[in-house]
Amino acid sequence: MKQLKIIIVLLTCGICAASCVSQRKLSYLRDVTAASADSINQTFTSQKENHIAKGDLLSIFVNALDIQAVQAFNLPVANVQNLGARQVSAAVGGGSLQGYWVDPEGNIDFPVLGKLHVEGLTTTMLKDTLTQLISRSVKDPIININFMNFFVTVLGEVKNPGRHAVSSQGMTIFEALGLAGDLTIYGKRNNVLVSREVDGKMEFSRLNLNDQAIFASPYYHIRQNDVIYVEPNNARAISSQNIPLYLSMVTTLGSMATLIVSLYSNALTIKELKK
Repeated sequence: MKQLKIIIVLLTCGICAASCVSQRKLSYLRDVTAASADSINQTFTSQKENHIAKGDLLSIFVNALDIQAVQAFNLPVANVQNLGARQVSAAVGGGSLQGYWVDPEGNIDFPVLGKLHVEGLTTTMLKDTLTQLISRSVKDPIININFMNFFVTVLGEVKNPGRHAVSSQGMTIFEALGLAGDLTIYGKRNNVLVSREVDGKMEFSRLNLNDQAIFASPYYHIRQNDVIYVEPNNARAISSQNIPLYLSMVTTLGSMATLIVSLYSNALTIKELKK
């Protein structure tokens, strides 16, 4: 009788435990401590701004006290100073805004100034270059530059998968995952895939969100149009579409256990009565 109860309890606990994820597996950078900061900073490179790449679409608006003097340096309907990233995206899709496309040679065609090589520059570097060139014709020009097609796609085990507009100049893998609502409890934190197009070819890297070595990875800083994929862990296979099945199994086991115990008790009672 006692052995039968133990077996039933173990079976039930085994099924329940299979659908659980340990708290340790849900943490990030669990081995990072204050003492490890020095070694991290030896390999970490801060990147506050993304570099302009081929295929980027840039919004560049030139302003000055003398509005008439800068009109020649602006594309029609190019002022997006007061628009957020999502509004810029919607406007571009609707064709109401014009941007500067970075061609396969890394150049843009800028009014009056002609062809400019911008690949590899940050928006701040390009701003300084344009300010210097336009200052020859216009006094104290003010230049605003934004990416019009800076998106990151986050797929898999995150709360809000999809294509997200990025309004900041720089973004890390953790910020991108935060933009997608963070990983679910079923996401593999030690094997996040990042895919990136570089010079017409695809590059891939797998990042361990628990390892401090992530700070030295060139994929720690997210670039325009990166795709991040979070794989499901083993618990997902048990707890996603199979939840009704496993609940049914637990309920069935419980019913069977109750029936067996009841029959066994009745058998013992009958045996005692016969004596």
